[in-house]
Amino acid sequence: MKTSTIRFLHRWLGLIFSLVVLTSALSGLLHTIMARKQAPPPSVRPSGNGIVAGEIQTGVQEALERLGPDFGQVSAVNLRMIGGEPWYQIYGAPTAPAYVSTVDGKVDPTQDAKFAAQIAASFLGGAEVRQTDYLTAFNHEYVNIFRILPVFRFDVDDGAGTRVYVSTTTGTVTRHTDNEKQFEANVFFLFHKFGFIPNKNTRDTVLVSAMAGISLVALGGVVLFFMTRPRRKTSQTP
Repeated sequence: MKTSTIRFLHRWLGLIFSLVVLTSALSGLLHTIMARKQAPPPSVRPSGNGIVAGEIQTGVQEALERLGPDFGQVSAVNLRMIGGEPWYQIYGAPTAPAYVSTVDGKVDPTQDAKFAAQIAASFLGGAEVRQTDYLTAFNHEYVNIFRILPVFRFDVDDGAGTRVYVSTTTGTVTRHTDNEKQFEANVFFLFHKFGFIPNKNTRDTVLVSAMAGISLVALGGVVLFFMTRPRRKTSQTP
């Protein structure tokens, strides 16, 4: 291929893909600023007060019998303090856990949401929270980097749009954000990851194509460097 052709392609492809480089650089700069100014991820710590063993009057076997034969095979049994009372949190075939009181053996399906609200309020220093969502799939705000599903979302009416996502499986807050933090995260997602393309397969295809184009431009620059470098004059002997 002629040097002029390579130079022509390098010039125009460089102009086109420089926009991708620019948006990636600026959004990467924003990401660095976000990492410096925002608080670290929520710490993983047990929720609730200490458990008094003497309050447990119902054994695990009896609790399982209260759930009935349709509950299926049990995969895990946790002991949780909810509202000052110990409860068994039992996982089986259903996605959501079942809750059985260790005091009187009653089954209460509302305890999962109550436990989530307790975790959220405790994390936010006792603030009044309200449940606004229950996620079984990732969305534009709670993306797959947070990994854990399902989660409850709780909002606080503090004027800042503070909200937390809570997993009752881990007993922790999995994400804590507000309007300002989410604006910065949205900008990063839109310009660094091409989030303005709604379809993930299409978005990945465009990203791969853009990265391939940038690599091609860089390679063209390397080729031009060697093709157009000054030639050393060979000394001639008289």
